[in-house]
Amino acid sequence: MTNTVTRTALAAAGIALAIAAPAWSHHSHAMFDHAKEVTVTGKVTEFVFRNPHVFLYVDVKSDNGEVLNYWLEMSNIPNMIKRGIVQTTFKPGDVVTIRLNPLKDGRLGGNYLTITAADGKTYE
Repeated sequence: MTNTVTRTALAAAGIALAIAAPAWSHHSHAMFDHAKEVTVTGKVTEFVFRNPHVFLYVDVKSDNGEVLNYWLEMSNIPNMIKRGIVQTTFKPGDVVTIRLNPLKDGRLGGNYLTITAADGKTYE
């Protein structure tokens, strides 16, 4: 009887782990150049506050006046809330300064390190 109970318990635990495993998976941050930091200032165009990651889109004017749209990957909603960032923190038109690790492939965007709002408050 004990062997049957033990096998059943192990089988149930294995099934539970198999079901939960996808929740543990996460993509790599290898696409970001962690050796470089870039700082940009621009206007928020969109703030997407949803899992699995929060995203901030910002229009930045280049030195020649061209408007460049940067996208910034942030963490998940619970982590953002712990850092003081909620769904209403950034609105289209807000001017923000962002320090980020850029994408390795040269696209405009990256993984945010800090965001400083127009009121001077910095979010990490």
